[in-house]
Amino acid sequence: MLNRLLELLRMGGTHRVTELARELETTPQLVEAMLEDLARMGYLKRVGGECGGGCAACPLAGLCATGADNGRVWALA
Repeated sequence: MLNRLLELLRMGGTHRVTELARELETTPQLVEAMLEDLARMGYLKRVGGECGGGCAACPLAGLCATGADNGRVWALA
């Protein structure tokens, strides 16, 4: 399933964890864990810290898929 998640991310664009979970037919919690695993393996890197809901001041606001989810922003490494 990690390979499929990585394929989805490599397709480009922005993705919400809930959308990835639906595509992978799993839970958002498992997707979050897989994202962390991919980061530990060097495939992803975290961009900034946790979102705090201050989207108006965020330089990634126009690209971000987290919005009100208060999630993390990741990028392919």
